[in-house]
Amino acid sequence: MNCVFSKRNLMLLALGAIIALMAACAPAVAPTTAPPTAAPAQPTAAPAQPTAAPAQPTAVPAQPTSAPSTGGKVISIAYTQEPNNLSPLYTNQWFTANLFDLFLANALITFNDKNEPLPWIAQEIPSIENGGISADGKVITFKLRDDVKWSDGVPLTADDYVFTWQMVMSDKNTVTSRDPFDSVVDKVEATDPHTLVVTFKEPYAPWMTTIFSRVNSSVALPKHILEPVFQKDGTLDNAEWNRAPTVGVGPFLFKEWETGSHLTFQANPDFWMGKPKADQIFFRIVPDDAAQLAAIKAGDVDIGVFISPSDVPELEKLGTVDIAKVQSGYKESWYFNMSADEATKGHPALQDANVRRAIVMAVDRDKIDQELLYGLTKPALTFWDGMAQADPNIEPIKYDPEGAKKLLDDAGWKVGADGIREKDGEKLKLRYLTTTREVRKNTQAIVQQAWKAVGIDADLVTHPSDVFFNSFGDKGPVATGQYDVAQWSNSPKFPDPDTVDWLCSEIPSEANPPGNNWEFICDKDLDALFQQQARTVDAKARTELFFQIQKMIADKVYWVSIWDDPDLWTISKKLTDVKFSGATPFWNAYQWDKTQ
Repeated sequence: MNCVFSKRNLMLLALGAIIALMAACAPAVAPTTAPPTAAPAQPTAAPAQPTAAPAQPTAVPAQPTSAPSTGGKVISIAYTQEPNNLSPLYTNQWFTANLFDLFLANALITFNDKNEPLPWIAQEIPSIENGGISADGKVITFKLRDDVKWSDGVPLTADDYVFTWQMVMSDKNTVTSRDPFDSVVDKVEATDPHTLVVTFKEPYAPWMTTIFSRVNSSVALPKHILEPVFQKDGTLDNAEWNRAPTVGVGPFLFKEWETGSHLTFQANPDFWMGKPKADQIFFRIVPDDAAQLAAIKAGDVDIGVFISPSDVPELEKLGTVDIAKVQSGYKESWYFNMSADEATKGHPALQDANVRRAIVMAVDRDKIDQELLYGLTKPALTFWDGMAQADPNIEPIKYDPEGAKKLLDDAGWKVGADGIREKDGEKLKLRYLTTTREVRKNTQAIVQQAWKAVGIDADLVTHPSDVFFNSFGDKGPVATGQYDVAQWSNSPKFPDPDTVDWLCSEIPSEANPPGNNWEFICDKDLDALFQQQARTVDAKARTELFFQIQKMIADKVYWVSIWDDPDLWTISKKLTDVKFSGATPFWNAYQWDKTQ
């Protein structure tokens, strides 16, 4: 997200390091010792945590025109999506996860601007050579730094990680996801305050991006703060800390969250890498891309996030900002609701792969990318495009409205008197959901017309991101199956290719509210391939498995990209040392500086 680099090179570097470690080689790309106590030239840091979010206001507060003056260096960042929670247990939102780099910066390993793994709270990256990984690959031992403290002065210890694992696994907490702890981890132990031992059921290749990692938001909770809450209430679901965390760890500490307006993080003078150069980071919540563009042009924000490609030409003319394009594995995608269960049921036509293919063929996705995204990107062929595991032989689904009509006719969906297809008395009308982001709403409008031209009706529905991305337990509209086709941007566990989004065990339900398989797909053959790749540590063999996975997904049209979605940022020329990572964007926030 900060400088331009090849995603394929990043994947080769990061994955190579991961596989090498699991195969008994020490990592070549990462230092084997913990960072020094003074901030080095090439940082390895993650940030600190918030303290309090005010009650939800009845009216949306007025947007601040600029960050409040504190007499120090304030870095202002625009956020077009408001966080839906500040606890890692209850969010899978990218915008929220980034904040953990600031206030809950206790991932064992972080990733730099080249997406190379670096030890963070772990003193070194475990390998067979240094004794951190057992010969059978099932036990990984992390030696933790002994100079890290929570913001109230209590030491961060291995017990915090064990407690976090317990809270993730407790069925009394309706967490967003239990992956991978529920499926691959046998136990998590603290053998002493600074030694954490994770035992797996079998070798597990993606551990670096999934075990107490910022990549999947499995960072550690403060046991001394939240254990009493759990003991008293029997759950953490309603803990005040979730929106008002009073204790954090990292370079910045949460100061306030005014819903609909802003979040503020104050520099932590006791950060173990030294006091950050900036005094405050101010996140300004803006309603849409147009508001963000106006704020950037006015100089009210120093960093713009998820810049719309259509705004790039105008921003380049300003002369006050740099445009940063960073590959982070994200793809703007269509997901089909394949559920046949009454509570989460998708349209019955979606059970037919040829109907799904026709839905895609009816839309000129290249034209969308040209008109809405100025040709700065294009549809991805696979979920893993730009990574070492991407299969270059996957064929795209081409724009062919006449072919789409034939597929629909052959599937028995005939055009009715009103021009909309029907079968057995049911209209082919699809609920098309996305967020309120402008480019997505514009995409909906184009798609609606394209579908109508082949006899498909569409009910366009949008939700604010803090509603759209809610889990099944929080009655999120996608997670509870209240859609037929949904659009959002998603990625593997970048820079690792693993994902659980198509596992049968991840289908959400009352019995499994944390499930991440919001498409409700249960394909036993696909599931088996995903399970196999996760325990395959040989890089070549794992890539071959991913080739099989991609062919199956393409043949059955389980997933389709609308456009490849690299992160576009603007960085004020007043800022220095901003080095975004595609995996952990704000990893070196403590080094960010601003000229007055």
